[in-house]
Amino acid sequence: MATILAEKIARPSLKHFPGDTLVDAITNRIGVAAEPLADPPPGSGLEPVMGERGLPVIGKTLKILREGQQLTVEYYPKYGGVMWTAAFGTKVVWVIGPDAIQQVLANKDKVYSQSGWEYFIANFFTRGLMLLDGQEHLLHRRIMQEAFTRSRLEAYLTQINGIIEQAVPAWPVDQPMLMFPAVKSLSLDIATRVFMGREPSPEADRLTRAFIDTVRAGTGFVRAGHPGLPNRWSKGLAGRKVLEDYFRPLVAQKRASDDEDLFAALTHVETEDGHRFADDDIVNHMIFLMMAAHDTSTITASSMAYYLARNPSWQERCRAESQALGDGLIDLATLEKLESLELVFREAMRLVAPVPALVRRATEDTALDGKFIPAGTILAVVPGAVHILPDRWSDPDAFDPERYAEPRREDKRHRFQDVPFGGGAHKCIGMNFGTAEVKSLLHHMLLQYRLEVPEGYEVEWDHTALVMPTDGMPITLRRL
Repeated sequence: MATILAEKIARPSLKHFPGDTLVDAITNRIGVAAEPLADPPPGSGLEPVMGERGLPVIGKTLKILREGQQLTVEYYPKYGGVMWTAAFGTKVVWVIGPDAIQQVLANKDKVYSQSGWEYFIANFFTRGLMLLDGQEHLLHRRIMQEAFTRSRLEAYLTQINGIIEQAVPAWPVDQPMLMFPAVKSLSLDIATRVFMGREPSPEADRLTRAFIDTVRAGTGFVRAGHPGLPNRWSKGLAGRKVLEDYFRPLVAQKRASDDEDLFAALTHVETEDGHRFADDDIVNHMIFLMMAAHDTSTITASSMAYYLARNPSWQERCRAESQALGDGLIDLATLEKLESLELVFREAMRLVAPVPALVRRATEDTALDGKFIPAGTILAVVPGAVHILPDRWSDPDAFDPERYAEPRREDKRHRFQDVPFGGGAHKCIGMNFGTAEVKSLLHHMLLQYRLEVPEGYEVEWDHTALVMPTDGMPITLRRL
């Protein structure tokens, strides 16, 4: 699987390509005049959302794919915490101010629907939990929550530790190792064994390619296709079929089994009033969960490894805490004692948000932070942008985990300025699982290796889908 990801990384990035400076010159000159998204109703007292249209047809798509959240941060002094651009064939309102983020994610007036995701990923992650609304979402979430109780998490963690203890000692030493593909391969192995109760199989490479293609499809320039064609959308459709064909035959097997993995749990769990998942629901949820679990964990674990390699004092501080625990059982309570690793975990997610956007659609005309939002508008909350706003964080681009420690606690300046897991009714259901997996991995790595990168090395991130390093993130491991 790591080979497949390395092939993806080796391809040209939108960061650098022939003529990229000319493209920058064009995109910085055309369609940059401030325009209102829509005129507010007379007498409403609301202001229009201001923003920029960008280039004909593609709008600001290219700049967004190249620059990620940094683009909206650059616009923040001019347009504030709510702005719009044309992008991905539509108009998108970008939400990066904490007050506005709170209004969207808390959604007290029930006007911000998850249907905004449908425009991007409905064809690839059909009816995943993130795409559901209202009572249907609450019902599905309540059933799925049974698979993430503390007792189940403890059982999952026992499995996770066993897998990590086998994999990490076999990593190459004394030479640069591509950390991102290695962690992604391990994370998918963990998800396969823990969520599905299955050993990694010869199909792993095919499934990896399918997951990569479905994740990248939603931000394709050409938003149409057919399996077999070479564009992103077409590859995503083909990837979705591969995943459905893999998971569907396993549903009946899991329902007839007494397995204790998450897949089996979804076939068995029911609410007190007797609600259970249909087969289609289980397939949809497993595809989404497998993607979300291993991709976001990969991003955060790799980011932590990178920042610890660049900051040896923090690496030693975290290692000392891990060594103080000894070689005993690693359970949830033990992981909670790794206080320095917790600070690094939170700082890594602030600097490299595992989810680039939280998408919604306005179901009716509404007001957001004093601005008029017409019905049907697609909105995107950008965690990575609010995480580095200069008026919310001190020296926001710096790696400084102490900002999360007392007495500073910069994250407490506003409840919604630190949102790596989202917020409101749709806050990440697997956040505790992912946290345990990532901390366990870094704990084991620190006990065995010293992490090093060349002096002055800075990773460059590809923002064309879920964030990933353009070079695979070479890190050298030295045995202690």
